[in-house]
Amino acid sequence: MNENLKYFAGAVAVVGLSIGAVLYRSSRRAPVVPEKPVAAIPAKPAVPDEPAIKHPLPDSQAQVPLPSLDESDAPMQNELGGLIGKESVERFFIPDSMIRHIVVTIDNLPTEKVAERIRPVKPTPGKFAVGGPEEAPVLDPANYLRYEPVVQLIRSVDTQSLIASYKRYYPLYQDAYENLGHPPEYFNDRVVEVIDHLLATPDIKDPIALTQPGVLYEYADPALESRSAGQKALIRMGSDNAKIVKDKLRELRSALIAQRP
Repeated sequence: MNENLKYFAGAVAVVGLSIGAVLYRSSRRAPVVPEKPVAAIPAKPAVPDEPAIKHPLPDSQAQVPLPSLDESDAPMQNELGGLIGKESVERFFIPDSMIRHIVVTIDNLPTEKVAERIRPVKPTPGKFAVGGPEEAPVLDPANYLRYEPVVQLIRSVDTQSLIASYKRYYPLYQDAYENLGHPPEYFNDRVVEVIDHLLATPDIKDPIALTQPGVLYEYADPALESRSAGQKALIRMGSDNAKIVKDKLRELRSALIAQRP
């Protein structure tokens, strides 16, 4: 069973760590009407407009100068240090390509897997805990203790401070998101979409049956195993931890929506 929770923690951090640039839309010119009447011609198929922004953010009136995306690691470590403390940054985060890795992690949480090479945070300490008899293994509740430090960190972060920091650094996150090769979409819309996806994770009570078709364990229930990397991470941390994370996600979502101009 893959350790997707370590990616999930980075995703929660980014939700609060950058949102503030204005999206500039180019206006379309009205078609020129010919002076003389002309014969009717078949109408061309309408060109669809660019996707509307669902969750726009207000322009920052006091936007501080930002580094380039390639030079943003040190400033981001300082920014995170101001939010969660320098020791927590060193304990949980991988310092290289932080913004790019956070953005691609958020984008991938609703998918089946999050690649190891793009993780923004360090692996969860300890070994995956399995209980029950060998012929009927279950997810051991002792496993949930491994996730408590990062879950408590998530709960302790001040939501409004996260949102303020997110707004300051948003242009870099938008830049990194566009560099993924997507059409010109709005990163904050994707953040809200991923939060909604994670909040839709079912609350699964113990015992949670496992199976081991190969080296790694999987959920025995195909409906659970087919869920996304982000949702399986929430299930793996246990109901109590998942509730704390979901509560924080709801706070962040409400704060993000409240930022609409």
